Amino acid sequence: MNRRKFIQQSSAATALVGLGGLGLSSFDNKKQKKITILHTNDVHSHIDPFGPNDGRNANKGGVARRATLVESIRQENPNTLLFDAGDIFQGTPYFNYYGGELEFKLMSMLKYDLATIGNHDFDNGIEGLYAQLPHADFEFVSANYDFSNTIMDTHVKPYKTFLRDGIKIGVFGLGIKLDGLVEKRMYKETVYNDPIEIAQDMSRILKTEQNCDLVICLSHIGYFYKKFPEKVSDLNLAKATKDIDLIIGGHTHTFLPKPTIEKNSAGKNVLVNQVGAYGLYLGQVDFFFEEGKNIKAEGTTIIV
Repeated sequence: MNRRKFIQQSSAATALVGLGGLGLSSFDNKKQKKITILHTNDVHSHIDPFGPNDGRNANKGGVARRATLVESIRQENPNTLLFDAGDIFQGTPYFNYYGGELEFKLMSMLKYDLATIGNHDFDNGIEGLYAQLPHADFEFVSANYDFSNTIMDTHVKPYKTFLRDGIKIGVFGLGIKLDGLVEKRMYKETVYNDPIEIAQDMSRILKTEQNCDLVICLSHIGYFYKKFPEKVSDLNLAKATKDIDLIIGGHTHTFLPKPTIEKNSAGKNVLVNQVGAYGLYLGQVDFFFEEGKNIKAEGTTIIV
């Protein structure tokens, strides 16, 4: 199936927003550059599509279908990046049997560019995660997990930058507090640092020191917690920082038909997106640049 048919069969919603304080009236096609960000989260080892009798998820998902969709989007725009926001592991017998090998091999075949680490990615212990790294042809970022006293030391970076069509994209990762979610023996000496403080520092580094045109956070801290509104979350992260353009979330399995638009500490727009779980959906956010300035973004959630 081509991408047009995919989208016709989806209930895709689009958010159109001017970023960086620029009006859309300045937008034209003469020097337009388009960067496409595709993303998943909380796939939880779901390799196969759901069956025809699986209720509201019937005939959705599956890595093969996602691969077809991703490839069709890449053919439309070669300046495409594919990210995952964590909890790759745990949820089907594939993980129980292969320990994450299959998940990483398939993500490598889909040519994922980057991922962050979720709490369930420690479910075979930090040694189990480390053992599967040779099967991943992509890198991991986590800025607030300090792995320096663990076997994962040097294998996870705080951030990574990409250059596409002259546009520099900086991406950093954030993880949720493991204490209370994961047994200490599973994550060993991994140190958790405050995500918002780290994000303020990381986004400043990427924007001012690395001169990134686009700053993205891969977050596994959760979209928002209604019962605990002050708890660290993606929405609170957006409000507390000023240099992030897009937060790609995970952990809470929140389905957003289109990205949430939140105001940052400087009063500018930040996009926050999360696409449910189990590989049922693929998130797509297109950023448009004119003369090196980000002037427009469109966000879509596509049913796989």
